[in-house]
Amino acid sequence: MPRLRHLCNTSGVATVNSPDQPKYREVYARIRDSILTEQVRPGGRLASSRRLAEQLGVARATVEQAFDQLVLEGLIVRQTGRGTFVADRVPHLPRGVAPLSERPTHPAILSCRGTALLSAGVALGADVARGFAPCVPGRDTFPMHVWNKLAHSQARRHGRHLAGGGELGGLPELREAIAVHLGSSRGVRCAPEQVFILSSTQQALDVTARLLLDPGETVWIEDPGYLGARSALLAAGVQLVPVAVDEQGLQVQQGEHAAPHARLAFVTPSHQYPLGVTLSLARRKALLEWARRAGSWVFEDDYDSEFRYDGRPLAALQGLGPERVLYAGSFNKVLFPGVRLAYLVVPPALAGPLLAARQVMDGPPPSLTQATLAAFIASGAFTSHLHRLRGLYRERRDALLTAAQDLPEWAVLRPTDAGMHATLLFENGLDDVPLSYAAAAWALDVPPLSRYFLGQAPTQRGLVVGFGAMMPESIAQGMKVLGRVLGEAHLEVR
Repeated sequence: MPRLRHLCNTSGVATVNSPDQPKYREVYARIRDSILTEQVRPGGRLASSRRLAEQLGVARATVEQAFDQLVLEGLIVRQTGRGTFVADRVPHLPRGVAPLSERPTHPAILSCRGTALLSAGVALGADVARGFAPCVPGRDTFPMHVWNKLAHSQARRHGRHLAGGGELGGLPELREAIAVHLGSSRGVRCAPEQVFILSSTQQALDVTARLLLDPGETVWIEDPGYLGARSALLAAGVQLVPVAVDEQGLQVQQGEHAAPHARLAFVTPSHQYPLGVTLSLARRKALLEWARRAGSWVFEDDYDSEFRYDGRPLAALQGLGPERVLYAGSFNKVLFPGVRLAYLVVPPALAGPLLAARQVMDGPPPSLTQATLAAFIASGAFTSHLHRLRGLYRERRDALLTAAQDLPEWAVLRPTDAGMHATLLFENGLDDVPLSYAAAAWALDVPPLSRYFLGQAPTQRGLVVGFGAMMPESIAQGMKVLGRVLGEAHLEVR
């Protein structure tokens, strides 16, 4: 396949004519290769989409689609009125690694489950710093020196024991510590034997799907809702039933009407993602009553319950119905993403089956990491860290709410008393997808709210705005940039 030799001067560029992949993917691969192999230097200006389209013999929309993907990966930046530029800092290909455009393009033959995994996967961009990315914790907040000291101590004292394969359910000390913590902080009712240590909430949902769901069975899912849950469930071959969310959370009656015998319901009751509402007590009771009556299960994703800024954290749904609720949480945002530790609390009836199933699945995370976390909790460092985090994130939340007051009046930021994100709603119904792309050109990662809807037509438009990884001054500056993007977009459609 011919390589795109000069993106700033496109004379002599071969046309796109590969029959093996979509045209925009070929354009994307050529531009990406030129950037990663430094044929185009960081900060260099690219030719316009119109000029590239003419030289490559493709539609301008094809080049725009390729540009959109490159923006999302942080490789290029688009500046209104100035043009398109290579990002100042981009990764480079290691020596000996062929660019994408030179690699074989023959597709692999996958199984039905493999195809489902591929089609259901959520696209992830490059690991680059981008403003307002939702649910991304601050990397400057964790006491790594304390963690390292505890890790060295655990390795010194229990090295031989921790070097083994470990308990299938997880390290007993950690399971007990989590059971005690969840009981006191979240009202979760469980014994240590019901707590299983995993690497992520996503893995917890995958394990649940394998254990409880058959292909073709129906599952309620919040609409709008968490894309990772949607992907994991679709990959399991189930039929998703979108259930609308309002100010009181999941509309249980709608779910009962649409799929009364659904096998499972996925919910984020304490802080619904992405709208941020709380499932009311009446609907919690209705959801659990439906599960008991139908013999179904409820998967509770308590993804950011530790971060509540006004009042005490709300009790978990699991405390009202421990016999029907699988309760999942993670330490990856509370500590740091690389720790890869999460937990799944299952009803007593499922503890034995899940333990047996893990013998043929993957085992628990590394024992040393588990032992370090158990010691971190026992030492009181975990409680101190949580207290400090709540103060930091409250300050960042307040900075976001203050800065949002200067946005156009049709863009309203929903107040939030928990978590690391807020939802910016468009009261004028403006299309949020191009606005999200426009913000990405300024290195702002604000996903469109419409993306989170599974139903045919999104009932709300807006952007999901994170604040966990940003300092207050950066939040204020970023909101000024976002305000300009919104203002320009509004003028263009008038």
